[in-house]
Amino acid sequence: MTDNAILVTGAAGFIGFHVAQRLLSAGRKVVGLDSLNNYYDPKLKEARLDILTRHSDFSFTKLDLADRESMKALFARHRFRVVIHLAAQAGVRYSLQNPQAYIDANIEGFLNVLEGCRHNDCQHLLFASSSSVYGANTKLPFSVQDNVDHPISLYAASKKANELMAHAYSHLYKIPATGLRFFTVYGPWGRPDMAMFIFAKAILEGKPIRLFNHGNMRRDFTYIDDVTQAVVRLIDHPPHGDPAWPGARPDPATSAAPWKIYNIGNNRPEELLHVVALLEKEFGRTAIKEMLPMQPGDVPATYADIEDLEREIGFKPATSIEDGIKKFASWFREYHNI
Repeated sequence: MTDNAILVTGAAGFIGFHVAQRLLSAGRKVVGLDSLNNYYDPKLKEARLDILTRHSDFSFTKLDLADRESMKALFARHRFRVVIHLAAQAGVRYSLQNPQAYIDANIEGFLNVLEGCRHNDCQHLLFASSSSVYGANTKLPFSVQDNVDHPISLYAASKKANELMAHAYSHLYKIPATGLRFFTVYGPWGRPDMAMFIFAKAILEGKPIRLFNHGNMRRDFTYIDDVTQAVVRLIDHPPHGDPAWPGARPDPATSAAPWKIYNIGNNRPEELLHVVALLEKEFGRTAIKEMLPMQPGDVPATYADIEDLEREIGFKPATSIEDGIKKFASWFREYHNI
């Protein structure tokens, strides 16, 4: 019997924490799942979790996605109608050092989520993909109608695999599944392995900021509140499948099955040097910049086409990079007692 709770995997992670908070503030019950692994400082995850556990409608399960039997038991106990799957082994660069972690969490772990949905009458699975699936593509802005068959990191390949696995399950078992290609999300409680956090820390410690591609990088920085708004709005818009879907000229973002892909981005790429300048202004310090060549697995620019998101759920990102960095810097100072 379902208890109407929404499962949020990766609830102690950056996006998962914010999505769970938004759901709880809207009066929804949330079961949070996280392995609390040490890919980055678990203290940050525990601090996020501490905030969530103050809500009476939140319950937490510490669990590894790849633990098949425990995952099976969790789904059988709650029979979630809605699953928001945000847990993953993240990071492009780390996938060059520890590829096995990506297979365990992103492939095996995702299969366990799909099996849980399949056997327990899930009405909508929303799952995290990534802008990294665009890989070697150079046509900007990146569109969900583009072919994404050329990933340039194992992380990206695992996210593309998730989209394909979800499609197979949608086709076979009619599970409505929505894939979310996130573009460089930033904001309070952000991940320490991402540019915004790394730059802020280096500026305050007087250490060099490593700027790859000699600083000529552009990213579609998307503020966390805009991201959570899009995710939560999409919950009540499960895909139904398009009976007129043209198999002779396949649209990569939709299907005859109840499966759909969206870009979740800001629709406006920012130069990394501009981002550094805004952080310098907020912290009142000058960054030491170290210009370096392009890194393996990295892309020079990301930029999301979000037309379908605007059309279908009225989503338009509302936070400028200036306002977003101001809010991030304010949190960063508070969290680190600066």
